[in-house]
Amino acid sequence: MAIKHFLQFSDFTRSEFEYVMQRARIIKQRFKAYQTYHPLVDRTLVMVFEKNSTRTRLSFEAGMHQLGGAAIYLNTRDSQLGRGEPVEDAGQVMSRMCDIIMIRTFEQEMIEKFAANSRVPVINGLTNQHHPCQILADVFTYIEHRGSIEGKKVAWIGDANNMLYSWLQAAQVFGFHLHVSTPKGYEMDMSLVGTDTAHYTLFDNPSDACAGVDLVNTDVWTSMGYEAENEARLKAFDGWIVDEAKMARANPDALFMHCLPAHRGEEVSAGVIDGPQSVVWDEAENRLHVQKALLEYLVVGKIEG
Repeated sequence: MAIKHFLQFSDFTRSEFEYVMQRARIIKQRFKAYQTYHPLVDRTLVMVFEKNSTRTRLSFEAGMHQLGGAAIYLNTRDSQLGRGEPVEDAGQVMSRMCDIIMIRTFEQEMIEKFAANSRVPVINGLTNQHHPCQILADVFTYIEHRGSIEGKKVAWIGDANNMLYSWLQAAQVFGFHLHVSTPKGYEMDMSLVGTDTAHYTLFDNPSDACAGVDLVNTDVWTSMGYEAENEARLKAFDGWIVDEAKMARANPDALFMHCLPAHRGEEVSAGVIDGPQSVVWDEAENRLHVQKALLEYLVVGKIEG
């Protein structure tokens, strides 16, 4: 059987996502009811980190333990990868000693090379280009609160980063429309977007991008790896804060999301992220539940019934 990886959002079909989210609902219900569920007994997840993490590490490590398996943390600074071992060699070795691997790194090319040499499924825990696990949790959270996301409008306000590129892929998979507003000089890399422009519209004015949408989404202005640009970004992104005025232009029942950590007063106002339309804490918690379903699917396949 061919190995299934989850390296970017477009790696799964809509039917696969619907199955994983159905399983996430069941697994979440069992977790809330304190029901033991151990489909991954004697299975091991290796987690490779080149970037710092809170939610990614906690959700994957706790999730694997809750499914009855074991999770091993590796930091590239403490492993041979940090001393120049070829990624291809690391993929060959690590995949012979575990059942599934999650990698959080900088370049997408690194994780693609690793997966090409892996005997087990590989999950993208974040790269500079894609953040598929976060968007899986975000779509799941929207559906929990508002039902189907198909045909809805989602605003992206801020940096053209890994979150945006995964949102663009999700729009194609689930059939919703993305309103994108990025400051000049921080526009999308069209080589990562593709030729399908039917699922997004570009807006120069971030307030206009929020008009009539069902979900407003943003992220920090300076992502990991771009800290040297922080001062320039603070100036360039002036006006791109998601505040009460922008949320007022969205639909009355619109939700607000942020992948966290957040900088109140920069990309989002305290009144929005701590306000009644914000679902950021549900969104963060759901990383645990959707990733447990993802681990289950990639390791043991579909579970009938």
